[in-house]
Order: sequence, then C-alpha cells, then structure tokens
Amino acid sequence: MTISTTGHVGAPATDLGFLLHKHPDRAQRFSTSHGTAHVFYPEATAERCTAALLLEVDPVALVRRGKGKGRGGAPDSALAQYVNDRPYAASSLLAVAMAQVFSSALKGRCDARPELPERRRPLRVELPAVPARGGAGLAERLFAPLGWKVTARPVPLDDRFPEWGESRYVALELEGEVRVAESLRHLYVLLPVLDDAKHYWVAPDEVDKLLRSGEGWLAGHPEQKLITSRYLARRWSLTRDALERLAIARLAETDGAEPEEFDNAVDESVDTEERPVPLAVRRREAVLHALRDAGAARVLDLGCGQGQLVGALLKEPRFTEIVGLDVSARALKEAARRLRLDRLSERQSARVRLVQGSLVYTDRRLAGYDAAVLSEVVEHVDLPRLPALEHAVFGAARPGTVVVTTPNVEYNVRWESLPAGHARHADHRFEWTREEFRTWAGAVAERYGYAVAFVPVGPDDPEVGPPTQMAVFRRAADSPGPGKGPIDTSSIEMSPSDTSPTDTSTSGTSPTDTPPTDTPPTDTPPTDTPPTDTPPTGATPPGATPKEEQAA
Repeated sequence: MTISTTGHVGAPATDLGFLLHKHPDRAQRFSTSHGTAHVFYPEATAERCTAALLLEVDPVALVRRGKGKGRGGAPDSALAQYVNDRPYAASSLLAVAMAQVFSSALKGRCDARPELPERRRPLRVELPAVPARGGAGLAERLFAPLGWKVTARPVPLDDRFPEWGESRYVALELEGEVRVAESLRHLYVLLPVLDDAKHYWVAPDEVDKLLRSGEGWLAGHPEQKLITSRYLARRWSLTRDALERLAIARLAETDGAEPEEFDNAVDESVDTEERPVPLAVRRREAVLHALRDAGAARVLDLGCGQGQLVGALLKEPRFTEIVGLDVSARALKEAARRLRLDRLSERQSARVRLVQGSLVYTDRRLAGYDAAVLSEVVEHVDLPRLPALEHAVFGAARPGTVVVTTPNVEYNVRWESLPAGHARHADHRFEWTREEFRTWAGAVAERYGYAVAFVPVGPDDPEVGPPTQMAVFRRAADSPGPGKGPIDTSSIEMSPSDTSPTDTSTSGTSPTDTPPTDTPPTDTPPTDTPPTDTPPTGATPPGATPKEEQAA
C-alpha cells in the first residue's frame, strides 16, 4: 500500500513523515503476529512524498495461528493452508499491521507538529490487489460517500487468457482531500469489509474498535448495515449492538447532545437494592488492588485453578502478560474453556498463557515477573513441603511482589453451617490463625529478603478478625517509586456492612471458603483415598497426600 501527497514551500509534502511518525530518510521494519511490516519512502521531496507499507506475511505463522475463516485468514484456507492469497492481497492482515505501525497517526496525534493532523491534504492511496466480494461496484459504494474519487479496476485471472474472465480482486486507487488519520481509519475498517473475512476471531471488543474507527463517518454512511455486519464477521448479536449504538450516536449528533443522554431507558429506581458481595469477589478485588499498587504488568497466578483471577486480569490492559500455572491438567483445561482462549482476539490471546507445573519444584519459566499471586493455595500444601514452595516462589522465581491469601481459621466460628473443628474444605492441609500466618510470612520475608504488609479481606470482626487474611510481600531491594512505596491498604479493607460470609467461587485451586455440606464438594480433586477433614490446628494429619501428588 502506498500513500502519496503533494505540497509546496509553505506546506511541504514531507510533512507526511510527521503525520505518520516515520522519518522519510529511513527504512523501518516492525514485527507483527503474522510476519514483518516494512515502511519506506520511494520518494520524498517538498513537492511530492510517498510512503509505502509492505507486509511480508509468514505463511507458516499464518497456519499455526489458525485455520479457516475467522482464524486463519482466507475463507478457503482450510482447503489450501499453504497456498492462498493472504501474502499477496490487502486483507485484514494489512489492516491490523497498519493499525500497529501507524497507531499514533490513526489517533490523529502529532506531538512535534500538533497543527498538522487537522489539515486536509491531497492524498492518493494505491492498493494493487484487494479482494472484493462484491466487485469494483462495492468499492465505489464504500469509499465514494467518504469523499474519495474511486478507481477500482478488476484484475484478470490471467492476462494471457482473457477468456477466463476477471478475478475477485481489484486494483484500488483512492484520491481526495482528506485528513491522514481519517484515511487510515477508512482503510482499517473497509479493507476487511471488502474481503468479507478476518484472520482472527471476532470478539465483543471488536464493536468498540469499529465504533472508535468509524467515529464521525460510519453513523451516516449509506452502507452502514453492510459495513457493520461484514466487519463483525456477520455475528448478529455484535452487529445488533453496534447498530443500536450507532443509532444513538446519530441522534445525539443531530441534537448536539451526548450519547449518554439518549441511552437512559433503564429505570434507575428498579433493582437498586444492594446485595452482599461474595467473599471470592472481594478477595479478587483485594488482589487486583495490590497488583495495581505495585505497578505490576507481568503477573503469575500460581495455582490458577479454573482461571477466575486470570479472567479478571485480562479485563485490565495494564496487565500485559498473564501466566496461569496449575498442577492439574483438568483444571487448566476448564480454565481454557471458561476463558474462551480459542476465541480471544489476537491482542488478548498474546497476553495470556496457561501452563502446567508444581509449586514445590523450581521452575525457570516463572523467573523475571513483576508479581506472583498465591490465592487460597498454601493451605493445600502439606506443611513439610511448604519450605519447597517458599524456595520455588521467593527464592528461585523472586518476583518483585508476591500476594498470598489464605483462610483465617479463627473466623470459622462465624460460619453457621461449618461444624466445630472442621476445615472449610476437605483438601485443606491446615488453616492458620492470624498469629500463625503472620509468623510464617515474617519468617519467609526475612529469609528471602522481602518486606511484608498484612491486609484484612472481608468483614474485620473485632474478636476473630477477617475471613481471609492477605500478605503483600515486596522485595526489599526494590527502591521506592511509582507503585513501589509503602503499601496502601486503606482501600482494600472491607466493611462488614457490604460483605456476607458467602464464598461461591475462588481464584485459587478450589472453593476454600464455602462451608461443607452433606454432599461432598464437586471441585475436590479425585484421589485414591477419600480426603480426611483436618482440624485447624496447623498440624499435618497422618497419611495426608500433597495436593500436587494427588493431581499428578
């Protein structure tokens, strides 16, 4: 793809380099998920400047990352994985590469010359091979209403055999007085629409991408429905959501109001009664707060279970790399299903990994991360094996921050359905008092060079404390800075008024805070010998088998 513009002495054409954030005197290359993108300038003078984007597609990466429509690229690539048009035609692969390489230009930002993005410029865009399901006529209907003069010439199947007719590709040329940011947004949306295919799974966040890139032009486009349907891979639920939001935006623009003023059909007086927040949700909120306060970006969820915490981390862009580790292959499989890893967008799927491993063995894959979370995990490890876990996490992996949560056995008397002397879950090897937890955490911190602070999670009962106790470890070597100063625990503490002793799910290995009933918990890992109830005394019961060995 090439973008050309003309200029004069007062407004040289080389201003295009400022707008694209790419210097005309340099040839640059960028890695993408499916190959390498190259940016260079075939010509760069005050009178005329042309920027070229060349995407070199790796066909092997294309096959490895997905197959068939919506995951591998070409609609027919399931039949021809290694021989298809994706390396040669301007498809969603080029659109994604363009958004990555020209991200600042797409946003209309130019810090060096802030006056340039708002200027309309004479632009000429050339794409030699564009798959067009609808032919040259569709290209005209899509681009002409946006102010472009469109030239779309069908590409013959073979010049030597004109009787074979035309292919489904067109050589596309666009000319017009357009802002550079607008032109890039037009191409980002309409190239996949012309092709009627995407190389990745269309997730719900694609609606936001469409509305963001279509702001200012899509709401009034005569082919709005076709564009929305094709861009969202004909997923009717997403298409309906996008069309409803576009309709509200069009009404708001007509009345000179904000869209929120029109989207007010819900009666706020209905269903406003506050409900108790489950303890598992409070625990995840406390863990997330601690990770944000630490400024962590790369996070380990050790003993991730079914992936509840991993899912919460994925919702926040600040966490750029998330690794969920568990010893149970069955738990990891369930986590992948719950998180819908096979349907995540490319950007989301690149952020998360699920790996199998044991926390009582040193694992080089866990080194170098900003933070690690052990949420309701340590109580599932036999006390004699706890030093091995401590060494694996604090001694070998050594993340900058470690967050540990565990039940407070003193609070068990507040669970009306929990028999006296019983642990909250049959797989718990022990449950600590507040003093025992503080003693253990203090010793670990001193042994491995960490500072530790303690945070109550749930209603902090004046007599028995909170239902969950949390320790936040920071490596002592970390100097104070953004997110690494004294630990702020004020906003994590839970008030008794909005929390009830109900814990229906966990982000750790098992639902540790739900009192046992007459029916055995279904999440208990299968073992050869039925697990025995363990008294909350801190002692290891005779014959107990480590959780890691059970799952293995």
